Amino acid sequence: MSQYDDTSDTTASDRPVARTLTRAAGRPDLEPAPVRIVHLGLGNFFRAHLAWYTHRAPGRWGIAAFTGRRDGPADALRPQEGLYTLVTRHEDGDRFEVVGSVSAVHSAADHDAWLGYFRSPDLAVVTSTVTEAAYLHVPGSGLDTDHSGVREDVETLRRDPTAPVSTVPARLLAGLLARARAGLGPITLVPCDNLPHNGSVLRAVVRDVAALVDPDLLPLVERTAAYATTVVDRITPRTTDEDRDAVLARTGARDASPVVTEPFSQWVIGGGFPAGRPDWEAVGAVVTDDVTPYEQCKLTLLNGGHSLLAYAGSARGHTTVADAVDDPVCLGWLREWWEEARPHLDLPEDEIEDYLDALLRRWSNPRMRHLLAQIAADGSVKLPVRILPTVRAERARGRMPRAASRVLAAWVCHLRGLGAPVSDPRSQPARKAAAGPVDEAVPRVLALLDPSLAHDTTLVAEIARRVEELDAAS
Repeated sequence: MSQYDDTSDTTASDRPVARTLTRAAGRPDLEPAPVRIVHLGLGNFFRAHLAWYTHRAPGRWGIAAFTGRRDGPADALRPQEGLYTLVTRHEDGDRFEVVGSVSAVHSAADHDAWLGYFRSPDLAVVTSTVTEAAYLHVPGSGLDTDHSGVREDVETLRRDPTAPVSTVPARLLAGLLARARAGLGPITLVPCDNLPHNGSVLRAVVRDVAALVDPDLLPLVERTAAYATTVVDRITPRTTDEDRDAVLARTGARDASPVVTEPFSQWVIGGGFPAGRPDWEAVGAVVTDDVTPYEQCKLTLLNGGHSLLAYAGSARGHTTVADAVDDPVCLGWLREWWEEARPHLDLPEDEIEDYLDALLRRWSNPRMRHLLAQIAADGSVKLPVRILPTVRAERARGRMPRAASRVLAAWVCHLRGLGAPVSDPRSQPARKAAAGPVDEAVPRVLALLDPSLAHDTTLVAEIARRVEELDAAS
């Protein structure tokens, strides 16, 4: 792999990055590897995380990556034959590395190619980074069968199982059906989004869409797919023009789609891989029989803390995570949240303490411009898994979850126009619910997350009080 350090004496004449990106001179170590992994969601996080782990792992495992919705990422990477520069932003300078595990890039509309990979005996793993909302999962239930895209895809697959579909569950089902009809063995589906028990969630929505198309498909789908559950973590901001200019200045490569990330990364994997997988643990991944303790810790402390900062921090005028944790008020709220949530986690106290120390170091890095507006998106999907478990646990013990109430109050304020702009799959009903007098708005908003909480009058009063506090302080 090619790496460059801001503190080195490397000169322009011996930088091969531009040549590797164009392949004009040829680099054997970055020639496209055979495709054995298909990935859905060609975004920055995938390229800083899963693709990076695969690039560094022993052996040759190529990835065919498909966009989830927008064609822009594929359009940028296709001329570079999937190569891109990963910029790891340390506090003392940047490191530059060309990642070569993406062997092919496709737009979401390239359905024939999607099915073609599933029909290949070389395929072993299908991964996804599509955001929590894209799985169309209703907590405590299953697939969102009222979603218009689901209904359209079900009708499409009933008419023709090879016809293009748009939703994530239907795209995966179409691929599995193509594989089964090709007479091939099972592969593993690996979701890498921040959903608790994401492997079980993915299995549920794929099964549900199969049952809607034709219940007789269920045994076939079960024989064709295994599911892994994961915990993933690596801060990956959106790429800016300044980042592209920095890559050009440092490496001589005019990379249209570099990715900036932090030094820290985490990947915990649990599940079976009947067709094999890369040796990801050789490069730092943790393979375990039970990801639940890691999952709960990350969703609660990191993701829950992020949600607090995204809504409350942006309400106080901050733009980035580093800005927010530099604010003593926000930092105090964050510590209160961690103290309230940590007793409900199933990890040793010393491990939790080390994890929190690492979080503060990571979040305090001013060179990582992790935008609060980016984190604030999709609150109606994120908050039920990040914040509500602590709310329920505290209420079950007869206690008022004051720190969690502040997070929920900050989201209500967000929906009422305070802080970061609203970007949410349920933005219309959520903003409507949040309008009007606070004491009426709070139970309506809570009902969107968990109807039972809307009837907890003591909790409602606490959240309403904190909404007024945040309004007054903004």
